[in-house]
Formats: sequence, structure tokens, C-alpha cells
Amino acid sequence: MSVTDTTASVQNAATPMEMSCINTIRTLSMDAVQAANSGHPGTPMSMAPLAYCLWQEFLRYDPNDPLWPNRDRFVLSAGHASMLLYSVLHLAGVKSDGRNGQVPGTLAVPLEDIKNFRQLGSRCAGHPESHLTTGVETTTGPLGQGFANSLGMALAGRWLASRYNQPGFEDLYNFNVYALGGDGCMMEGISSEAASLAGHLKLSNLCWIYDSNRITIEGETRLAFSEDVAARFAAYGWNVTHVTDANDLNMIRAGFRTFQQTGDRPTLIVVNSHIGWGSPHKQDSSAAHGEALGEEEVKLTKRVYGWPEDAKFLIPDGVYDHFQNGIGKRGKALRDAWSAKFDVYRAKHAGLAGEIDCMERRQLPDGWDKDLPAFPADPKGLATRDSSGKVENAIGKNVPWLIGGSADLAPSTKTLFTFGGATGFQAGNYSGRNLHFGIREHAMAAMLNGMSLTKVRPFGATFFVFTDYMRGGLRLSALMGIPVIYVLTHDSLGVGEDGPTHQPIEHLAMARATPGLITLRPADANEVTESWKLVMQLHHEPALLVLTRQAVPTLDRAKFAPAAGVAKGAYVLAGSPSGQPDVLLLATGSEVSLCIEAFEQLAKEGISARVVSMPSWELFERQDQAYRDSVLPPAVKARVSVEMASTFGWSRYVGTSGSSLGMHTFGASAPLKALQKHFGFTAENIVAEAKAQIQKAKSQK
Repeated sequence: MSVTDTTASVQNAATPMEMSCINTIRTLSMDAVQAANSGHPGTPMSMAPLAYCLWQEFLRYDPNDPLWPNRDRFVLSAGHASMLLYSVLHLAGVKSDGRNGQVPGTLAVPLEDIKNFRQLGSRCAGHPESHLTTGVETTTGPLGQGFANSLGMALAGRWLASRYNQPGFEDLYNFNVYALGGDGCMMEGISSEAASLAGHLKLSNLCWIYDSNRITIEGETRLAFSEDVAARFAAYGWNVTHVTDANDLNMIRAGFRTFQQTGDRPTLIVVNSHIGWGSPHKQDSSAAHGEALGEEEVKLTKRVYGWPEDAKFLIPDGVYDHFQNGIGKRGKALRDAWSAKFDVYRAKHAGLAGEIDCMERRQLPDGWDKDLPAFPADPKGLATRDSSGKVENAIGKNVPWLIGGSADLAPSTKTLFTFGGATGFQAGNYSGRNLHFGIREHAMAAMLNGMSLTKVRPFGATFFVFTDYMRGGLRLSALMGIPVIYVLTHDSLGVGEDGPTHQPIEHLAMARATPGLITLRPADANEVTESWKLVMQLHHEPALLVLTRQAVPTLDRAKFAPAAGVAKGAYVLAGSPSGQPDVLLLATGSEVSLCIEAFEQLAKEGISARVVSMPSWELFERQDQAYRDSVLPPAVKARVSVEMASTFGWSRYVGTSGSSLGMHTFGASAPLKALQKHFGFTAENIVAEAKAQIQKAKSQK
């Protein structure tokens, strides 16, 4: 559409006040991006009518209670268009819930923060961040993540309804999830993974809105993208409807009504739009996508809108009131009715209501850790993936909202719930707690984030090496500070015959380098139990449980220190916990038992060694200096670390003169014993390194 016929189009079915609200969204976005001289104005300009219509007329959302459990969720998968969301949150009067030090009940997005868009300390970050800004349901920016997050939310919604909706309370949980994305989101593979699974599961509470503006940063999408997206989604089993003019409110309304009337599949609304709508020189161009329009172009565009061209951050009279009389009153009435119903529900179903309370507060039910297995000493032992499966099942019986699955690897990761009544989540059985993500690691991680944001406690599993495929979602778990559990097996060179394609080498270092992520690599079955206990009590951090494929000895805790030391990240496992040993042997996971063998050989030779199990560097670093020094005495310079992975990072603990036995290349395909001997992971080699360290330390005195 050319600018010459925009005036007619913009008026389609819109009253003067509706147009004023829509253009306020547009101009706030333009002004904020221009003030920052950074950002993406084009999509807010084109999608303002849709955002207005959704929030004002369809979204079941109370701005005064943005954490209402049964609220509809709106996810901006096209996170670069963040000013669209910030403008709506401001105009709708969404109140802060007190996160990030904000005063509860004040505006979640004050106008001053919009004026300081993309500036340090502003709640209006360049891309929406859920931990910073109330009303932002999930952190988005990496394209496609939000779409997959929304699938996790919709899945969780169906599970919540299946467990908690009771006769007479069939609508306790019946929220819908809306997600807005563009051409970039559709190109990213994660969206295809998520869309395929959503269609398979027939999640009719999920609505994706595809802003088809046919522009990306490099130019027109025809440079690299020519597929028929609607046909693709129809093949996935979605209902597909079209809005051919993004300015036509009646067409937009019809699209949302079609979604609401579709009860057997998710819905995709394809919206044909013009990026940078109304800009005389930048509409339908990449120049409207990733940079400020420029002061003169902003003025010219405001002139097209019939807006005072010199006014900045203008909110005309009546706009706030219009939103308050729309989503404000409608949302409050919906939430009040739900709250009243929940009071009656609580009286009739106190146990279930108590579960909901625990979930919403991220608390655990009484007795959540009863009947956790304690494993007897066993020199043959079992793989930590096997002991993890036993612990997970014990916890799953006690925490009904612990749900999850794997990327088609449940038999290998041992993550299937096997207790009575545990079934698979499928279309027609949304009560199942065993999720089958299929071979879709990237979507799985993002879905887990969406599920966690809906307050169920999710876990997902795959081989550790395949964190390469899920890195984007895993990183956002940490950025958002949400307690997603990742169960990652086949953790090292111990994978053996599968060879270097499946042997993670650099992955522990990458995990440990991620801020806010807790990585746990337990040494034996009882450390696994303690790891699960710790992970379940996390409120604001995701955690990786990094587990072996091969059996490892279950250590004799009458002889060695209790596994409860896991809670401190590292602890003295063998050797005197006081005094000055001759050498420190530091290890994680399966290599701890190798260090125990070396410890015993050294003891026979009269050499005093100390074995330190270090399942979590992050937790160890949180301990006070006195504890850390008690575990790793600064005076003891002879140190050997042992880990069948990259040595990157171990110098923090062994020092510049210590020795790190680890991997400096990729692995190889061979049986484990042959690989251990080839790469030096034997008790004999550890003993030799320990002796060398002792001599080196003596020579440096």
C-alpha cells in the first residue's frame, strides 16, 4: 500500500478515539526509538491496530493484577518490536508486582521509562525482559524463542486445566496464549519445531499472529524466504486465517473470533502489514526495521497520522480513560469473578487449592522429599542417570506439578515417570506428566521456559552434547532466573563407542561460563539424591544435572564424607578435613571414584592426599572464604584436577602451578576403558601427577 491511500485504510472500522489510541502507540514507539537513536520502530507502527484490538477487546487480563493465574498471556516473539509492548503496558495502566525493586501497585512502565528507552536502569530495555518489567510475560529477542515459549505456556495451561478444573469449576484454568512474531521468527528453525508439536498436540488455546511485512534487515524477504507459510502451518494441523489489511479493525476482530471459536487445533493469523506504516520515505523498507526514522521523517510521519508533528511522547486527552474503560474494567470484572469462584473452589477442594498456592509461590508441598532413595555402598554401583531416574520418580509422586520429558531419549536419560497413574501428555490426554518433545531440543528448552513462567515445575532431558542444539533457550532460562531443570546424560568421554560426535568436551566449560546457571555433576548415586534435593528448592535459577551413561561406584559413606556436602558445591570427601595434606585431588562426576582409587594407592605409600568432590563450582563460589579455604587450603600448592572434559577454568582451583588432567582434543570411538587409558584417566596416572605435584611444590618452597 502506498502512503497515498493510507488515510482511507487507517480509518477502517475505527472510531476517532480508537484511532487516537492506535496512533498514540505508534508515536510513543517512534519517539522512544528516536530519543534513543536506537531500536526498531517499524513493527510497532504497523502492528499498533492489532495490539490495540487484542488488548482492549479480547485479552482476558487485569492490569491491576498482572499475575492473575488465569490471565491470557501475550508474548512478543518479535522482541525487537519491544516499544509496541511497552506502549500498550503503559497505556493500559499495568501495575508493577514489585519485581526488580519496584514499588508494588505503581505503573509497571512509567512514561519516564519510555522516554529513557534502551538506557541504563530503564524498565524499557532494548528487548523485553520479564525479570525487569511486570507485564512482560517472557524475555524475547532471539527470534522464534517467544513462539516456542508460548507453546510451553499453552501446554501448561491444558495440563493445569486437566488437574485442577473440577465439576462446577470447568473454567478455573482456561486461559489463551497469544504470540506475535514476524518473518524472522518464521525463518528460525525453533518456530518450525514448536509449530509442528503444537499441531500434533492440538492445542486450541494457542494463537500465533504472523506479521507478514516481507522485510528483514537485509531487505525484502524474497532474498531468502519464499515459502508459503500458511500452507506449511495447514500441513502442521493448524487452523489458518488471514487478515489482509493490518489497519482494518473488523478484519482483526474476525481473526481473533475465529481463533476463539476453534476448539480442535491451534490458530495462525496471517496479517499482511506494511512495516513503518505511514512513513513517507521508509514504509516497506528495511530502513524502518532496525534504526530510528530520523527527526524529519518522524515529523512527516506524524503529519500523515494527523498528529502534532512537534509533539513528543504525546498522550492525548481521553486515551488513558479509554483504556481504563476497556481492558481496565473488563479485566477487573473477569479477575474478580475468577477470584470469587476460586474462594468457593478453595472451600470445596482445599487440597487442590493448596497445590495452586504452592505453585504460584514456587513453594514445595509438605513431605515433598519423603521416600527419597538412599543408596547402599556398592563398588559396581550404577550410572548416575539410573539413580537420577529413581530419585526423580520419588519426587514426582510427592510434587504433582513436576512434569517433563525428553527429546525422544527417555529410555536413555531415564526420565520417564513410571509410578502408577503416570501417563503421556497427548491430544486427548492433557493430564499426562510424561512429555514427548520429539527430536526438538531447541523448542524443548524454550517450551520449558514457557512452562516455568506458568508456574508448573518443568524438566527436560537429552544427551549433554545436544545442549548445542538448545543453547538459546537454556541461556534465556538463566537470564530470566527461572527454575527450569535440565537432565543431561551421557556426560563425557564415558559415552565410549558413540565417539566424538556424542562425547561432550567443551560443554561443561560453556555451562559454567553462563551467569545464573547452576551446574551439578554428581559423583555417585547419593550425590544424585542430594543434587535433586537442592535443585528442587531453587526459586530463581535453572539447573543442569549432568549425569553418566556408565556405572560408577556408590561410595561407602561410612568410610567417606556424607553426600550432603553437595549443597556447598564442593566438600572434603576423603582424607582429613583439617590439617595440611600433601596433595589435593579435585574432581567431579565419574572421575571422583578414580581419585578415590588414587587416594588409596597414595595412602599405602604414606602420602597424605585429600579428595575433594566438586559437583558445582557455582555453589562452591557462594560459600564464605573460610569454608572455601578449609576445603582447598591455600598453603597446599600441590593440586591435581581430574575431569574428562576441557580443562578450561580449572586453573581457578589448581592455581598456575597445579595440574589438570582433562581433554585438549575431541575424543574417539572406542570402549570406555580403552579411552580412559589412551587419554590418561586412570588411577595410576593420577598418582603419578600427584607425586609430580608434590615434588614441584617442594622445589618451589
